[in-house]
Amino acid sequence: MEKDISIDIYGAGLAGCEAAWQASKMGLHVRLTEMKPRRFTPAHHSEGFAELVCSNSLRSDRLTNAVGLLKEEMSRMGSLIMEAAYRTRVPAGSALAVDRNLFSEYITEKIRQNKNIEVIEGEAASVRGDSVTIIATGPLTSDALAEYIRNGLGIGSLHFFDAAAPIVDASTVDRDIVYEASRYDKGDADYLNCPMSEEQYSRFYHELTGAKEAELKEFDRESMKELQVFEGCMPIEVMAKRGYDTLRYGPLKPVGLVDKRTGKEAYAVVQLRKENAEGSMYNLVGFQTHLTFPEQKRVFRMIPGLENAEFLRYGVMHRNTYLSSPDCLCADYSMRSRPDIFFAGQMTGVEGYVESAGSGLVAGIGAALRALGKEPLIFPKTTMLGAMANYVSSGNLSGNFVPMNANFGIIEPLEHRVKGGKLAKYEVYAQRSLQDIERFSQLLEAYKN
Repeated sequence: MEKDISIDIYGAGLAGCEAAWQASKMGLHVRLTEMKPRRFTPAHHSEGFAELVCSNSLRSDRLTNAVGLLKEEMSRMGSLIMEAAYRTRVPAGSALAVDRNLFSEYITEKIRQNKNIEVIEGEAASVRGDSVTIIATGPLTSDALAEYIRNGLGIGSLHFFDAAAPIVDASTVDRDIVYEASRYDKGDADYLNCPMSEEQYSRFYHELTGAKEAELKEFDRESMKELQVFEGCMPIEVMAKRGYDTLRYGPLKPVGLVDKRTGKEAYAVVQLRKENAEGSMYNLVGFQTHLTFPEQKRVFRMIPGLENAEFLRYGVMHRNTYLSSPDCLCADYSMRSRPDIFFAGQMTGVEGYVESAGSGLVAGIGAALRALGKEPLIFPKTTMLGAMANYVSSGNLSGNFVPMNANFGIIEPLEHRVKGGKLAKYEVYAQRSLQDIERFSQLLEAYKN
């Protein structure tokens, strides 16, 4: 392997770190440029790599769940992000949640100790242009680099808003009111549940929908006119305004959460999920918000059990940026017009932590192959990694491209019907996917040597 061959990667988030790891495994020298700690985005606060700024959950790890299948594919491809996640996980029922500080520390140490990765601190206003490049600067890309992407590379971009949920001090939650349980008693009882009566829910709903939202920053005001908010990270107050019962069919759904003290389900239930391994912090599940801090304290303390809760971090809302990827990217995340430049992460239109890391894995391998002078090797569309890359590069039938989570609707359809319902079909999808990812992994090993 030619160890003097270099590639440049910009951004040390989930996608950038995964891309750097994959390229380094193929023997290339990686120059990883990260603007922290010299400059931070409005959503980032720590100096470590792969900082989680929204939830600490990487969602389900069941193979019959699309993101669970994606995790397994990535693990089999030697993913650094998945290795870190399983090493730093905290109890969360059937979900994979992590201690965000330990998670970031693990990845940062692995990257900095890798002899094939050179970390360069500082903000980039453009790319060097003398090597194969991956841009993985995320949805909060600096203005200077975003301008280079738009004009220097000729790529238009769209904007949407992303919201993060508040975190409370576990010791200030009233355990006489809340109860421990996981929905339908699946897995361990790793969630705290705040039950609401119909009267309590009604008061909470009306205060939430009338609460004051935070002022937008100047550069966000124009973008707000074309606001696009994703279902998986929608502000709780925006969701509530869709209708009185919307929350009761969403994050406050009481179904399957029986309070063993009463033997009944409440009218609505707010769930709290562990934020760290020690269980000293909990986040409000589904409560991403753009309310002012005083309003968050006032309204969220109306939730039974949180009347005296201490908020360790309030929810925030911030700008995100993504590309019109079907117009400019191929299925290995390289540019159609500049095959030496790749993109990875949320800015490509994949939505979610695991999906972002997965795009980094694919882009890292693709960029390494390009740097070695080899033809692209495209992940099969029967795998979740390949299906995401295919969606990003081809979009949907309507032509109105929007970011997408991993789901079985984007994967290559089965050639035969499966009896036994949805789960049985997903089991067949998973079996086929894992067989194909193993074949692809073997092909890659032979191909790169």
